[in-house]
Amino acid sequence: MKKYIYIIMCGVMSLMMTSCNDYLEVYPENVEPTDKYWQTKEEVEATLFAGYYNLRDAVETYLIPWGELRAGCIYSRKGNVLQQFQIKPTSSVATWAPMYKIINNANLVLANAVKAFNNDDTYEQGALNSHYCEAYFLRALAYYYIVRNWKNAPLITQPFETDEFSYNVPLSTDKQLMAQIREDLTTAIKLGAAKTSFDTTWETKGRATLWAIYALMTDVCLWDSDFDGAISYANAILNSKDKSAPKFLSTPSRTSWFAIFNPGNSNESIFELQWSYEKRSNDGYQTNSLPSLFQDGNENYTYLYSNAMMERFESEIRDIQMEMLEENPDLYVRTQYGGYYNKQCWKYIGGVQGTTTNRITEGKEDPNFIIYRVADVMLMKAEALVMRSMGTNTEDNQAAIDIVNQIRIRTNLMENTEISETSDAKTLLDAILYERIMEFAGEGKAWYDFLRLGHYQDPSGNINFKKEFLIDNVMEFNTQASSAWINSVLSDENAWYLPILDSEIKANELLTQNPYYM
Repeated sequence: MKKYIYIIMCGVMSLMMTSCNDYLEVYPENVEPTDKYWQTKEEVEATLFAGYYNLRDAVETYLIPWGELRAGCIYSRKGNVLQQFQIKPTSSVATWAPMYKIINNANLVLANAVKAFNNDDTYEQGALNSHYCEAYFLRALAYYYIVRNWKNAPLITQPFETDEFSYNVPLSTDKQLMAQIREDLTTAIKLGAAKTSFDTTWETKGRATLWAIYALMTDVCLWDSDFDGAISYANAILNSKDKSAPKFLSTPSRTSWFAIFNPGNSNESIFELQWSYEKRSNDGYQTNSLPSLFQDGNENYTYLYSNAMMERFESEIRDIQMEMLEENPDLYVRTQYGGYYNKQCWKYIGGVQGTTTNRITEGKEDPNFIIYRVADVMLMKAEALVMRSMGTNTEDNQAAIDIVNQIRIRTNLMENTEISETSDAKTLLDAILYERIMEFAGEGKAWYDFLRLGHYQDPSGNINFKKEFLIDNVMEFNTQASSAWINSVLSDENAWYLPILDSEIKANELLTQNPYYM
């Protein structure tokens, strides 16, 4: 435990010496808090920005591998213990330290922002509460990544500021962690201070708005099998009349769809992590390696689509050509030069909006990473509609089908005629999952989608969710491990989650290892 506490403390007060209001322009400075800190609202905001920065810093090394590689829709050509299901308690990818850094940033704000409020006459109550909302969101999101990857983990709601805080913290169960996540998000909503928009577009899409809180709560409720809750929070976004509410981009063209990713921060976006080559910081431009990681032919490239994914993309192109009776690349939307090109995840590589061959200009590689967008919330609602009655409510089924067809029509695909309001739950969920796999390829969601569906329970016993939605899907897409090995590993539910690093176990006597890795 001391090891990850040290890592946390190294970034505890990232950005603390700056009054800059844009985390794109600064880097963590690895300084610890002092007695003179918490004097102004700018210091509170700087600590919040450190949380966003630490989340952004985790994208390439953790968020994408955690969310993609076990599912196998996208694989690493360099090999990876995640996709091979060969993770060990010494595997670096199994560290939860990045998430606890974010949690500690949030805990610092929640514990100390009131000090700045009392010291700064310009710090108004509304601004304080708004900062609290962002901190609750960041803490909830970080713990949600932890729950989905480790299931059980230490629950820490106080900041590590002095040696007086015990480093020996026992594991909390997933139910306890989920209860804390939901409490944090509920508190943020009840404060009534979460912003619906900020002064700039990048802040509105890159900071925790009310819409981001609703989106995360939708996801959390779905994971928790609270289907009524998931529908309610999804509707809070989808049915909002607020002019600042994000909206589904329904225009069926590749140019329109691709704008979600380049230039990004679209109307459909709810929360995305920000980069900008135009913003210069202390150490250089705010660029990232996503284009290089996903581009075939680049010496650093890592990720490619699996053969099963390519077959689906090619099938969609043929369906669109048959429907539209012409070969216009702009009609292909999320397929050719939208979602992919030549096994590459084009949404991170493509350059100038409207072109089909140009790569992002070298030196200007700054695609954002989207955590939530409206299409995601729509399909989560569709899943909840089916699950709350296990497919027995025809009105719910039809509403879910309408959502599926909205996504398909935006893609220039025909409506799905293989599903109807009388279809069984398995058939409907397969159709919803198909759209999620194709729409969010490379966005760090596939493994969590398989895992969420895999842990559902069917009271009637008609659906074996574990086999039919988790094991079978991973075996279809993931060819980096044998089907026999995947089936063997995933038959043990403890193997669905990562091990705790050996170094953490040694440092904290109260931790116990996931039984699968003993």
